[in-house]
Amino acid sequence: MNVWDVREIHDPSQLEVILAEPAARLHAGGLIAFPTETVYGLGANAWDDTAARRIFRAKGRPADNPLIVHIADLDMLDGVILHPDKLPDGVERAMAAFWPGPLTFILPAHPRLAPAVRPGMTTVGVRMPNHPVARTLIRLANCPVAAPSANTSGKPSPTTAGDVLEDLNQQIDGVVDGGACPIGVESTVVAITDERAVIYRPGGITPEQLSAVLRQPVVLDPHLTQPTDAPMAPGMKYRHYAPAAQVHVWWGDVEAIRSAVSAFIRQHAGQRLAALVPHGWREVVEPLHPLVWEAPATEPYAAALSRRLYHQLRAFDHEGVHHILVVGVPPEGLGAAVMNRLQKASEGRLYRV
Repeated sequence: MNVWDVREIHDPSQLEVILAEPAARLHAGGLIAFPTETVYGLGANAWDDTAARRIFRAKGRPADNPLIVHIADLDMLDGVILHPDKLPDGVERAMAAFWPGPLTFILPAHPRLAPAVRPGMTTVGVRMPNHPVARTLIRLANCPVAAPSANTSGKPSPTTAGDVLEDLNQQIDGVVDGGACPIGVESTVVAITDERAVIYRPGGITPEQLSAVLRQPVVLDPHLTQPTDAPMAPGMKYRHYAPAAQVHVWWGDVEAIRSAVSAFIRQHAGQRLAALVPHGWREVVEPLHPLVWEAPATEPYAAALSRRLYHQLRAFDHEGVHHILVVGVPPEGLGAAVMNRLQKASEGRLYRV
């Protein structure tokens, strides 16, 4: 396993020198994990069907779960989507506002894309990550890069290179270590028409942000509350983001959450419990210390929980806990993405009180 550590590299030319080898391997059909602003991606040449199929084998990913294609610049849309020079006005406005960034567009797929990237579909998800390491790597590879999260399918997504190595050490050709991912949850996936925008996966760009730019309705697809057999985007159909421990999530009235968490702790005395809570909740979960992550007082709880969620779920699994208690957030703004991931990680053990 090759690890290219670029955490302390800030000079663009030096970064290019170090990334030349993983980029060449990526272009030639290798599997290279790399950091983005959301989570670490497991990259393969999106024009190479053999390479793309390796992603599914490495992750244990169902073959009908489509992949997002990552690009370094707008010129790379050619060969990824049809008619990149004739994009709908809403798509162009959203790209101008949010690219590079955590926003994936569902667009008509170019036939050059590997069939495994878009199994049985005429569309593809495409985004331009807002991470200098990711974009430099993709540009040097000189191909669009199909990249789901770089983890074993179903487990919490990786936000550090160590998470990647834990899951895929013997399955891939290398990982570029760019440090921890700053956002911590996957990109928003959206399809935009002249009438409205439909979000298929909430993420780093909120419905409110999209609506302000598009000046048209932005709605959540019904699959977010109802299962579907025909996934339009990754993460729609299968169990995701789940640790081995059972996850329990409460949100709503603060005092009611405090009472519910305290009651759960009393009822499960003798079992190994852990918790993720806002700043100031130390006394509520005092019996669980040190298996507690308390958000810092210096940033909004939803942002802190987004950034640390996957990492903490993995860390608590390492401690062998039986249950992980999470204080949720209102499902609005970035909270919509956080609660979507918690809904899946908890397999429905999400309680409004």
